[in-house]
Amino acid sequence: MTRTITSFIDGAFVPADGARLFDKRSPVDGRVIARIAEADAAQVNAAVQAARRAMAGEWGRMPVEKRCALLHAMADEITRRFDDFVAAEMADTGQPSHVMTHVFIPRGAANFKVFADVVKNVATESFRTDTPDGRGALNYAIRKPKGVIGVVCPWNAPFLLMTWKLGPALACGNAVVVKPSEETPLTAALLGEVMNAVGIPKGVYNVVNGFGPGSTGEFVTSHPGVDAITFTGETRTGTAIMRAAAEGVRDVSFELGGKNAGIVFADADFDAAVDGIFRSAFLNTGQVCLGTERVYVERPIFERFRDALKAKAEAVKYGRPEDHASTYGPLISREHQQKVLGYYRLAVEEGASVVTGGGVPQMPAELAEGCWVQPTIWTGLADDARTVREEVFGPCCHLRPFDSEDEVVGLANDTDYGLSTTIWTQNLARAHRMAERIDVGITWINSWFLRDLRTPFGGSKHSGIGREGGVHSLEFYTETRNVCVKL
Repeated sequence: MTRTITSFIDGAFVPADGARLFDKRSPVDGRVIARIAEADAAQVNAAVQAARRAMAGEWGRMPVEKRCALLHAMADEITRRFDDFVAAEMADTGQPSHVMTHVFIPRGAANFKVFADVVKNVATESFRTDTPDGRGALNYAIRKPKGVIGVVCPWNAPFLLMTWKLGPALACGNAVVVKPSEETPLTAALLGEVMNAVGIPKGVYNVVNGFGPGSTGEFVTSHPGVDAITFTGETRTGTAIMRAAAEGVRDVSFELGGKNAGIVFADADFDAAVDGIFRSAFLNTGQVCLGTERVYVERPIFERFRDALKAKAEAVKYGRPEDHASTYGPLISREHQQKVLGYYRLAVEEGASVVTGGGVPQMPAELAEGCWVQPTIWTGLADDARTVREEVFGPCCHLRPFDSEDEVVGLANDTDYGLSTTIWTQNLARAHRMAERIDVGITWINSWFLRDLRTPFGGSKHSGIGREGGVHSLEFYTETRNVCVKL
């Protein structure tokens, strides 16, 4: 029997009576794996009111030490139920088990512990101030939670990216109303069970399921009882949320789209660079905001690099996520599959040479209804081609040769986006120069996706607003106040 996933409000899953239900289909084989109850405006309002009661009640008065101990308990409970979270995330996304067990679920649990420890140990500033009477004054800062945070989550790494926001939000003492993607609701529901198991007060964590415009997402972002909104997703949606947040002058934190460049110099460790670019272009079937869709390779090694990357792309193993031999999963949905295939056709129309891929792989009958696409590599596109300039968010990249440092800096910066880049060279002086000149929020040198959760993370230009990570997250999730004491 197909299960029904309902919203989680004020510490309980609400009945689905009368709610509009929609199907959650497996991206692997197209089966309906759950029915999701869409939250209407009244349920969103109930979630916001529950969050506001939590802020006025026990949660709002809870000492930092106790609050942070609860977050550590949450991380431990997630680890205890590790297999449940892995299974839920695989069912939602279709991605291979090794991605879930080694990256997405462990990082999701770690987010709670990291931010609990940050909040316990962060300092605020204080100043002795001279006064005309010579007695002076003392000024000191305090941090207070911002209030109710609307957390609008993406579908590409749903648990990791949800907890990346929940960790600091809850550590700072806020309450949350989470709107998961309609494509990936399972781990958000499972986390409600964890909240209850460890004793998080009712109303601190609320989940409302549904769609975006004209549905649950719009109800959350436009609700006057939501004090701030954090969102990860495409730039167009971020723009719409920003308009909604302008009503009431509410704060926003956005991590948006990217059209990220990978730069490979001739002196790079060749095998490491091929492996790194392969991973950055094709991990999670290319559905990674930090992924590499533009690859610039110094001319002396261009053809060799192209051939090596082609060989790796053609060696992926398609299959069910629970099959440990699988290395490559489907796209998230039929809609997204058609979008990516549209770009595959557009690239050819724009003059691309298809090095490999460009279509749908031949799958066995039991997987034929899944949302599969081939990892795809192009060469030969003009720098102003749409396929080079627009984010595809799929398993594809365009390779282009370059001849000089100045040339490739210009190419890398010739984009509306500014999220990340990866540079491969053994000349560290050059690497440092390049990192300073490229307009992105994060630069990796001889690596990709290597994260220290204490460091600032975010994008420039159309790739986002604000910074997350370590103490930088506190700037969004708290209000810093000053207290002046006349001595």
